[in-house]
Amino acid sequence: MLAPSTDLIAVPGYAPTLGALVAMLTYTRATTVAAVGGLTPADLDHQHDAAANPIGALLAHVGAIEWSLLTWTLEGGQPAAQEWAEWGPLLRLGPDAWAAARGRPLEEHLARLAAVRARTLARLQDVDDAWLEGHPSLPWMRSAATHLWAWYHVMEDELSHRGQIRWLRARLPAAGAA
Repeated sequence: MLAPSTDLIAVPGYAPTLGALVAMLTYTRATTVAAVGGLTPADLDHQHDAAANPIGALLAHVGAIEWSLLTWTLEGGQPAAQEWAEWGPLLRLGPDAWAAARGRPLEEHLARLAAVRARTLARLQDVDDAWLEGHPSLPWMRSAATHLWAWYHVMEDELSHRGQIRWLRARLPAAGAA
């Protein structure tokens, strides 16, 4: 069992370990938002090369990964058809995700990220630290991962893509770089 620690960051409204998770999710998102500040729709849609993910698609994918784990681990499973149509194409990066994310201004990407995060934070208030040790029923997982591992993956995926975003931003055409 996870033992509460006084070394963890206390976040009001959450059990101790969940509070630390929330603090890490919050920091991760803040660094992602900072990495895209001032980008234009053209910047967000720019592809460095034919195989590169555009920054906008990476942002949309980050939101889709969180939405997916939120749906499966905190909301009981199978997503509604309307939500699946909206988020599903963004789960796997590639041409379908690029098309689904294309043309969106930064404000829209950030609003979608904020909306899914607000939903996540609200649902995390409904569980306790013991929940983190439970094993979610995730159709794509082959191992007996815990809820904590699943939510670590949300951060790990976002941090990885934030690195890609920074790399891509530094290589935007000079006229469009912010």
